[in-house]
Amino acid sequence: MAQAKTLSATDIDQVLNYINTRKYAARNRSMMLLTHWAGLRIGEVACLRWSDVTNSDGQVKDEIRLLPDMTKGRHARTVFVSAKLKAELQAYADQAKCIERSYPFFASQKSVKAGFSANSLSQTFALLYEGAGLEGASSHSGRRTFLTNLANKGTAIHLLKTLAGHRSIQTTATYLYSSPSQLRAVVELV
Repeated sequence: MAQAKTLSATDIDQVLNYINTRKYAARNRSMMLLTHWAGLRIGEVACLRWSDVTNSDGQVKDEIRLLPDMTKGRHARTVFVSAKLKAELQAYADQAKCIERSYPFFASQKSVKAGFSANSLSQTFALLYEGAGLEGASSHSGRRTFLTNLANKGTAIHLLKTLAGHRSIQTTATYLYSSPSQLRAVVELV
């Protein structure tokens, strides 16, 4: 199976611009950016509740605590929310209006009580990427892009491992993409 495409900043802008032309833009931007700017897996995005993301006063938290039953490896982890992601999530939260804190943070079109399954959210992402004209992108592209971008900025792999919620650095290493231009630049250091 081919690895999900790692997206450039231009690619991310392209998909966000496409999302802005569609129905449910604030919701879809927030879901997409949780994968690209916080490295969440699609299943983790799908299972978020209002109480996970916002305080009782409706303000987005600085940290989202994922409980073991919310993660792939069934290991709790903390997701750190950057200022720019927090602003996106707050814009969505203000527009969506929390009715009940136990409801899904990202309601499906069917009902505020019904969230997405990981599968239905993967399909939604596939349609958004396809609509934006991005070939090879999938629901896992955001996570790969998140980790690769941080690695390219010099973030130590043990920090990437923790942010990703991986148990092993070897797993984290498989997420990192090296472009031909990066490899060319490295050999010029000799």
